[in-house]
Amino acid sequence: MEFFAEVDWPEILRATRDTLLMLFGAMALTVVFGIPLGVLLYLSGKGRLAANPVLNGVLSLVVNILRSVPFIILLIVMLPVTVILVGTSLGVAGAIPPLVVGAAPFYARLVETALREVDKGVVEATQAMGGSTWQIVTRALLPEAMPGIIAGGTVTAIALVSYTAMAGVVGAGGLGDLAIRFGYQRFQTDVMVVTVVLLLLLVQILQMIGDRLVARVSHR
Repeated sequence: MEFFAEVDWPEILRATRDTLLMLFGAMALTVVFGIPLGVLLYLSGKGRLAANPVLNGVLSLVVNILRSVPFIILLIVMLPVTVILVGTSLGVAGAIPPLVVGAAPFYARLVETALREVDKGVVEATQAMGGSTWQIVTRALLPEAMPGIIAGGTVTAIALVSYTAMAGVVGAGGLGDLAIRFGYQRFQTDVMVVTVVLLLLLVQILQMIGDRLVARVSHR
C-alpha cells in the first residue's frame, strides 16, 4: 500500500529481532536474579523462617530505590557501568544491564507477594516433617507460589517491552529506536504505525503465553 511505501521492511525485521533479543536476554537474567531476591525478601521478613530485620531492611531499601527511578533516568545513569560490564553502551548488549537492573527489583517484589499468598499450613506441614529451610522453599513455597510467580513474570516481561522501546533513546536499537529515528525525528507516520502494531502484538502474545502457563500450573 502507498501508505507503507517508505517502510524499510528489512530494517523492521532487524529491529524486531533486536527487540526480541533484548527482551528474552533481559528476562532470563531478571528471573535468575529476581526469584532469589524475592525469596530472600520473603524469608527475612518479620515472622518468617529466617527473619532478619537488618537484611530485610537493606534489601527493601535497595529494591525500593531501584523501582522508584524512572527507567529513562536509569538508562542514562548506568551508561558508565554498562560500558564496564559489557564493553559498550550501544546495541542489544548495551541495553541488557539497565533492563535487568530496572526489571529484577520489580519482579522480586512480585515473587515476594506470590510467596506471601502461600497457605501457612503448607509451610507448617513441611516443617513438621523435618524439612530444612531449603526444602521448604524448593518443595513447598516455590511450587505452591508458581502460578503467582509466572503471572508476575508475565507482567515483568510486558514491562520490559516498554523498557526496550525506551532504550532506543540511547541507541540500543530495536523497534523503539526505529520509531524514534524514523517515526518521530523524520515524521514517517507509517514507520511509527508499524512499530506500534508490532509492539502491541508482542504484548498480546506474551500475555497469552503467560495466561496459559498459569492455567497449566495452577492447582485450583
